[in-house]
Amino acid sequence: MALFLREADVAALVGIDDVIDTVERSFREYGTGRAVNRPRQRIVVEGGTLHVMAAGIPDWGVLGLKSYAVTPEGRRFISLLYSAETGDLLAMMEADTLGRLRTGAASAVATKYLARADAGAVGIIGTGWQAKTQLTAIARVRPVALVKAYSRNPQRRETFAAEMVRELGAEVVAVDSAEEAVQDVDIVVTITNARDPVVLGAWLRPGVHVNAVGSNAANRRELDSEAVARADRIVVDSKEQALAEAGDLLAPIHEGRLSWDRVAELGAVVAGAVPGRHDDGEVTLFESLGIALEDVATMHRVYTQAKQTGRGEEIGY
Repeated sequence: MALFLREADVAALVGIDDVIDTVERSFREYGTGRAVNRPRQRIVVEGGTLHVMAAGIPDWGVLGLKSYAVTPEGRRFISLLYSAETGDLLAMMEADTLGRLRTGAASAVATKYLARADAGAVGIIGTGWQAKTQLTAIARVRPVALVKAYSRNPQRRETFAAEMVRELGAEVVAVDSAEEAVQDVDIVVTITNARDPVVLGAWLRPGVHVNAVGSNAANRRELDSEAVARADRIVVDSKEQALAEAGDLLAPIHEGRLSWDRVAELGAVVAGAVPGRHDDGEVTLFESLGIALEDVATMHRVYTQAKQTGRGEEIGY
């Protein structure tokens, strides 16, 4: 019998601290060659796209995949977790909450290793469904005292700012432009669906860390080429996936302003094989594409908690 876990189950079983810990440990496994990740595959038909991504962590005894279909009617995320020893299906779970948690956790792990230790001011561009977990996760690893939030919709950014004041217990203000959000902050987060850059390199001050999270397609960019070229340290979650999806990096590479040998993987940084930040003056960049390793690791944590607490519905297959 396998467990079926709904969104409410996932939210009840793990918190952001659990997921940050789990995602960090999974990147350490990946950075030492003890985990396998396969890039996202997309199947495009008229009216919709199916996305499928898979990974395995042998030492944890699990394999898994996440799939999600995107149509004009919306999107639905489903994940499957298997035993690496027996091949049995351990769990099927709805994965919207899971995805938001693991994406925020990946930014927190990157921030832990790449941002200045005293980084306390954050500028976030984008206030949609993924934005909240970005800030809550980053605030777990850095002393966030000020957040400047921008999105194109004034009402949405004001509502978001008010909600995050309650969530973080920090000063959160809505601002009128992306440039204002980036000015005089220590950490920049882009979490948009933009096709054209929303952050320009000219805006970035020395010592800033950037989490570029929203773009996972070759034809979409959140950063201009100057922003990428200014980065002293560039880290991705998966270099293999970045080759196909990282529009922020592919454009400056095509222009001859960046080469792949300057790009490191987060797993190697977490494992200590590649240095993170060298000094407080460096500009650092984490290009987050969202990889299956993060999903499988988080699924494993959710499943373990579900078994311990008796939560979830048993299903036959």
